[in-house]
Amino acid sequence: MSIVETERVLVVPTSVFHELGHFQGFTTDVDAYLDGLLRCEQISYRPRAEMEADPSFKQLIPYMIFRYTDEDGGQHIFQYTRGSGQGESRLHAKVSVGVGGHISTLDIRDDGVDPYTAGMQRELEEEVLVETPYTQSLAGLINDDETEVGKVHLGVVHLFDVEKPLIKSREDEIMDAGFRTLDETMARLDQMETWSSICMKALFG
Repeated sequence: MSIVETERVLVVPTSVFHELGHFQGFTTDVDAYLDGLLRCEQISYRPRAEMEADPSFKQLIPYMIFRYTDEDGGQHIFQYTRGSGQGESRLHAKVSVGVGGHISTLDIRDDGVDPYTAGMQRELEEEVLVETPYTQSLAGLINDDETEVGKVHLGVVHLFDVEKPLIKSREDEIMDAGFRTLDETMARLDQMETWSSICMKALFG
């Protein structure tokens, strides 16, 4: 069986999201949502294969964007093309500026680190090699009910400002990875997965 068929992922009822305040696209009001979404009595771990087709639940996804600002103040965004071996087939061959993935039962730990934080760190270490100091901030949330993949996911956007453009792919399915200027990145919007396009317009447009 594949990982998708056996993995149990962190989800929250879509009704809880609606109670907190439904939005389409991007919001910077992280405080209005994240604590409520991650309350222990609201979350559960359910089979990923089932959740991919059940819009009554939202799978919470940390979505990490890396920005390098050069000496002249020019912004550069890390991006890559998704290969066919990545778990979400609906995103294959799309350009992405976000690194991340599902929080699962693998991220439940007994050392006091919450599963969301543990899962984000695991995804970061699995997907890319970061060879530079960085600072991190919560930039917003993404919801896209206009696509099939978006209906069952809710993204939490983390912006990483790196001191040097030293990030490399750790996976063969993260292809053509590297930093591009902001202008080059914005010119690729029509090639991007929806979440990346939404983020670029909201944060840099």
